[in-house]
Amino acid sequence: MISNEEVARIRHLFHAEHWKIGTIAAELGLHAETVSRALETDRFRNNHSRLRDRLVDPYLDFLRQTLQQHPRLSATRLLQMIRPRGYTGSISQLRRVVAELRPMRREAFLRLRTFPAEQAQADWACFGEVSIGRARRRLSAFVLTLSYSRALWLEFFLDQTLENFLLGHVHAFHDWGGCVRSILYDNLKSVVLERRGDAIHFHPRLLELSAHYHFAARPCRPARANEKGRVERVIQYVRHSFFAARPFTTLEDFNRQALAWRNEVAHQRPWPGDDSRTVAQLFEEEKPRLLPLPVHPFSCDLICTVEADKTLYVRFHRNDYSVPPEVLDRPGPLTLTLVASPTRVRLLDGQKEIASHPRSYDRHAQVEDPAHRQALLERKRKALGATPSGRLAALVPESEAFLQAAFEHGESTARLTTQLLHLLDDYGADELTAALHEALEQHTPRLSSVAFILARRHRQARRQAPLPVNLSRRPDLENLTVLSNPSLEAYDELAQDTEKESE
Repeated sequence: MISNEEVARIRHLFHAEHWKIGTIAAELGLHAETVSRALETDRFRNNHSRLRDRLVDPYLDFLRQTLQQHPRLSATRLLQMIRPRGYTGSISQLRRVVAELRPMRREAFLRLRTFPAEQAQADWACFGEVSIGRARRRLSAFVLTLSYSRALWLEFFLDQTLENFLLGHVHAFHDWGGCVRSILYDNLKSVVLERRGDAIHFHPRLLELSAHYHFAARPCRPARANEKGRVERVIQYVRHSFFAARPFTTLEDFNRQALAWRNEVAHQRPWPGDDSRTVAQLFEEEKPRLLPLPVHPFSCDLICTVEADKTLYVRFHRNDYSVPPEVLDRPGPLTLTLVASPTRVRLLDGQKEIASHPRSYDRHAQVEDPAHRQALLERKRKALGATPSGRLAALVPESEAFLQAAFEHGESTARLTTQLLHLLDDYGADELTAALHEALEQHTPRLSSVAFILARRHRQARRQAPLPVNLSRRPDLENLTVLSNPSLEAYDELAQDTEKESE
């Protein structure tokens, strides 16, 4: 059943704003049939459809009498009863008729009264989807309201995971400065794992939360949503008063707006028990009676194990997060501990934290620490320097293009690499890079061209200091000593001996 205010709003959106039934249902969080009944759409149907004979019409009296005696009888069982009596129609047509004929029994409810700080009610509410990069994420609101004062906590998340469910409780308790004695829930999977009558198997993490803050978790009875009607009404209030037509940029910005709306609007509304007082005033009376908070807040982070391979990344919720390359040196798969909060993803190797990243809600995103990538590049450069070609490529990147051009002209790249390394030792990386670049511009990818260019460049640099002599290929000359002022008499004697021989 919906209120008269909702009926008026539905008819306004349909007749004045020309919204479709499905759009109205999505906006107000109602079923499309509920919207249709509020609009009385039966009178818009063609009259000739009512005059048309239906296959089920001869059995209407039988169905009506049977449902009067057994109002909970299902359409499937009724089909089995009228098939032998000649009914040849479909189950779908029968279901529509049964829905019209089944007697509706209105149930009366008592108004629930609670003591201050005695009870709160919690639930999730869906608010459509938002785009984050290439991903579509469900925007959900965690709502926790105090049954006595109607003070509330409202927080938006990008999913309805158990960790966010627990985190909403923790934020609410610390915002209020205390905790209630019991919290009423629907039969969510985050609360109830299994239920057999009154026997309930609670989720172990919820039991840890309730033990930490000393409250009792109390699920509603199945199909008894009226037991937590206060949080349901608050959710509708949030939809119409806060969420409708409100833009936002980030989730943090949206939660800031929600907190401001809670303080300035929701808590300033009249208290349902006395219009002369506000929710904020009743909350100030209720607050001293809340249970005191423990010294440390409950940890709600998701903890799981992940395996890292040789790609420098680990995958979590469809995104990749980098790890330091040195941890991948161990043989076999590496198992790490991942600790995820709504804003951070941390990676632990044993007790040691090896990486920390901002959490991404995108899809197929690579979240990396620049230091991890730089360390990997340094390791690759050292590995490249272990071979002659790798050393040449690491010190003179221009050599790659030169060797490719020489190969296309029929030159031996292996021989060229060895000779270019000799020139590298003699002239240095900067001079060899310039010479290779000039040779490529002149389309002469040959060793003789490079040697000529190097010699010419050094002839032009007249005042440049002489090249250092590299004796790495002549170790026998390393200990050679040359006198700084040698005597020239030996050369004179040698010249005289040469003249005598010629005579």
